[in-house]
Parts: sequence; C-alpha cells; structure tokens
Amino acid sequence: MKNTEIRELNDKELVEKIEETKTTLTRMKMNHVVSPLDNPQKIVEVRRLVARLKTELTKRQLNNK
Repeated sequence: MKNTEIRELNDKELVEKIEETKTTLTRMKMNHVVSPLDNPQKIVEVRRLVARLKTELTKRQLNNK
C-alpha cells in the first residue's frame, strides 16, 4: 500500500486497516516461529505498513486540534 493510497482512506477505514494489518503481522510472526516463511522480509514490510498507517492517523489527529 502506497502513501497516496493511505491518504485517500478516511479515519474509520484507517483505523480498521491498522487493526487488520496488526492482526496479519501477529499471524505472520507466529507462523514464522513454527515454520520459517519463504520470505521473512514480508514481516518487515508489514511492520512498516503499520507504522505508516499509524503515522498518518497521528498526523490527522494533530491537524484536527
């Protein structure tokens, strides 16, 4: 997901996407412990996506004040 796509989401969709992505990240980490993933770099990509989503949400909250 690119930053332009993230900016197009409304606040509710952004929060939902954060929760969904965090769940995916947790599942990926658990699966990686049990049996190594083909591409462990995916975990890093998902973690960074969560950070970008949270950053956009925080930015919006600060601009609304």
